[in-house]
Amino acid sequence: MILGMALTEGYGILKNAWRAPQVDSANYANIEANIRYAQAAERGRFAFLFTPDFPVVRADVDHTHFGNIMEPMMGYAAISQATSHIGLVATGSTTFQEPFNQARQFKALDVLSHGRAGWNAVTTSDPMIAANYGKPVAGRAERYQRAHESIQIVEALWGSWEKDAWVKDRQAGRFIDASKLQPINLHGQHVGSRGPLAIPPSEQGQPVIFSSGGPSPHLLSLAGRHASGFIAEVWSIEEARAQRELVRRAAQDAGRDPDDIKYFAGLITTVAPSVREGLDRRIEHQGDTLEAQLPHLASLFGISLDRAQLDRPLTPAQLAAARPSPMDPRSELALSIAQQGWTLRDVLAHGAIDYHPVTVGPPSVHADHLQEWFDAGAVDGFWLLPDIYEDGVDAFVDDVVPLLVQRGIYPPEYAGKTLRENLGVPEQYGPDPRVSGGAQD
Repeated sequence: MILGMALTEGYGILKNAWRAPQVDSANYANIEANIRYAQAAERGRFAFLFTPDFPVVRADVDHTHFGNIMEPMMGYAAISQATSHIGLVATGSTTFQEPFNQARQFKALDVLSHGRAGWNAVTTSDPMIAANYGKPVAGRAERYQRAHESIQIVEALWGSWEKDAWVKDRQAGRFIDASKLQPINLHGQHVGSRGPLAIPPSEQGQPVIFSSGGPSPHLLSLAGRHASGFIAEVWSIEEARAQRELVRRAAQDAGRDPDDIKYFAGLITTVAPSVREGLDRRIEHQGDTLEAQLPHLASLFGISLDRAQLDRPLTPAQLAAARPSPMDPRSELALSIAQQGWTLRDVLAHGAIDYHPVTVGPPSVHADHLQEWFDAGAVDGFWLLPDIYEDGVDAFVDDVVPLLVQRGIYPPEYAGKTLRENLGVPEQYGPDPRVSGGAQD
């Protein structure tokens, strides 16, 4: 099993994590906090940190945190100097960034970190983000065509400094073999670059490419051709298993080995001595979020729910009438929690309508979830979203990781020092020779 961890602005996944008494509310501007959490994850032999990016100010910042690192690449550059094994996977948009800039930034991070960088290559369709770049939102086909072109150019730039180009011959006075540092001269319909890129290979050659999102045909084409990691949002073993198979088949269709792409499901974690204590922790730091979620929960059950019932369980009549919504994969899990007799507030605190499954309680609860999904062939691993970083990362590393090791499903040591080694994906330098010509959309 491979584990990664989401790393955001220093608070955690809960809305009011920034207000928790153990948290410094100034962590957004305090890189030392994220360095501390990265070091804790590395102590747990996590293969990578993963930073989503939504570069826009949300409307609710009066009361909650931004959800973003100030600037992912600069943050990871600092973290790279305080860690030695954990991978650093940042999100970079192919829609609003030029390939040369992407190639330069990510390969520089790869060299600085001695082979631990990864690029989550995404297209961007949010109009608020587009407005920050002064551009309109392009159509899906155009965004993905540009993404295919961008990744191919980036990979060509990464390989434009050949592996043995840097001769460093002091006696002969020869710094580099210029014949092995050549322009790429690639131009597509949307982007282009002359090159070359004046950055040598790292210990893993070049950064690892990731994809993230739902399994649309466009994204599967992109991931199948280029990605070695796929960051998913799924709610059940069945959904994850089916989606993982689609991702693996896309890689095979592109001429690659399906084992070359690793599939990761998200999991939100609250480690506590008991389920009750974990739920209380989540309730305390969710603020008014849970009450606001009640109408959504009612729609999942297909029944009417009153706010006055928030601290009571469903009645026998409501349980008999409730039917999981076929439109939302979270509904069956939410109903199963309600059928255990929890109050509606507790059902919501269980994460019934969060963006990922939630595990709450003692270490065995978390280990059991991870093992069940892994043994079912639904995932290659997980990307974890701790409720509150300040103590949630240490709790997982100290209490859950040893259980996974004891069960024989998690490595007692790192496989190596590079991200490729710890993901178990093959070496690559420049474009993958197995992947054929243009984009298939």
